[in-house]
Amino acid sequence: MTKVLLVDKVNVIAKEMLEKEGFEVDLLNDLSEDEKLNILPDYQAVVIRSSTNLTQKYLEAGSQLKLIIRAGEGTDNIDKKFAAEKGMIVENTPGQNSHAVAELALAHMFGLARHLQKADATTRAGQWEKKKLKGTELLKKTMGLLGGGKIARHLAVMAKGIGMEVIVHDPYLKSEDIEFPLVEFEELLKKSDYLSIHVPIVDSTRGMIGEAELAKMKKSAHIINCARGGIVDEQALADAVKGGVIKGAAIDVYTKEPAVADNPLIGVDNIHLTPHLGASSDEAQVNCAVAAADQIIAYFKNNEVLNKVN
Repeated sequence: MTKVLLVDKVNVIAKEMLEKEGFEVDLLNDLSEDEKLNILPDYQAVVIRSSTNLTQKYLEAGSQLKLIIRAGEGTDNIDKKFAAEKGMIVENTPGQNSHAVAELALAHMFGLARHLQKADATTRAGQWEKKKLKGTELLKKTMGLLGGGKIARHLAVMAKGIGMEVIVHDPYLKSEDIEFPLVEFEELLKKSDYLSIHVPIVDSTRGMIGEAELAKMKKSAHIINCARGGIVDEQALADAVKGGVIKGAAIDVYTKEPAVADNPLIGVDNIHLTPHLGASSDEAQVNCAVAAADQIIAYFKNNEVLNKVN
């Protein structure tokens, strides 16, 4: 019988679906790294989210693994090259949490525009800061999208719905591929009032937004990153906001997670921080779990590979 391990609080619907198909399934949350290492040899398939890093050490331990599924889109927490060398297939569940991430990015824009975090904190502290917290409207502002994939397109439609202008930079797209204007990277930086990042973390995007790029932006501009940590240089961003180079930022993802007290973004006024909440909606987690279960069933029952990324 094929054994499947679900970790990182993968929604229980995946377990229910797989057990109906005759799989033996363990849903084990809050395992330590040593515990994961010790039990991996027992399984032919594993489903993870962002909390588990399947490095070479773990893949070597999982000697029976045939299928690794990331319940989500980003797979930078899996050593895909080594997995391929070991004959292990890595899949993800693209598009299942796209709307959730787009909504969080939009929520961050509203939060920045209307100083919602500071308004909440000062009001709770018994202060009435109405005059100091005058905000700006998103209407007629320009939202720049770095990347033009599913999440970016959801966000673009939402932004258009509230009257924002939308521009996109994505070197892999042609004008006929997307309904919003494509611009060069430098134009995106110069024109964006809100620059929302939607690219994966790869060699070409690591540190893509640094001191030089921030200096090209409007002093009134904001950056939103709900994609992956490392795309934005965290120290450069902290310095830019503190120095008035740009106005603010909202960050959901970090170079090192969980973010700890020495992260340069923590404590900087007008940088809003959330703990990697992009895909953390009830609906998105159900969607990802269902997709992961479908992919396991397809592979082991029908010898079908649906979303291979290695």
